[in-house]
Amino acid sequence: MNPQKPLKRHASLQSLSHDHHHGLVFCRNLKEGIKRNISPDRIDKYANWFWDTHLEPHFETEEIYLFPILGNDDELVKQAVKEHRDLKNLIKANPDNQNRFSMIKELLEKHIRFEERILFNKIEQIATIEQLQIVEKHHQDLTVDTWNDMFWK
Repeated sequence: MNPQKPLKRHASLQSLSHDHHHGLVFCRNLKEGIKRNISPDRIDKYANWFWDTHLEPHFETEEIYLFPILGNDDELVKQAVKEHRDLKNLIKANPDNQNRFSMIKELLEKHIRFEERILFNKIEQIATIEQLQIVEKHHQDLTVDTWNDMFWK
């Protein structure tokens, strides 16, 4: 098997890719919570905190500053925006449905890999340096605060 080579991301997009890494850690934490039969209420609080502090601001940066480089009618952009909405709806759904945490994990992992392997590559091919610098200027580097209830450990 040939392992996937790490992608060399343009410097202006590296902080967005760094956010993606934190999203994958979030997915791993959800998986552990499910495996350990943690109460849905505890996982729900974590998921909502992660949405508010990380995912929502990240998605806003992408939708306002990054995706317009390709245009709102681009099929890859449409897919990414739809996945953003689907993730928000899953996170904000009924907290008693523990199956939704598996759905969040699966969709977010798939979404991150899509953006990293396909969408960002296409954006980098056509974006000007000025456009990428605007994205970088408006992206807040999201430091990962520690969630106090580390149910995944």
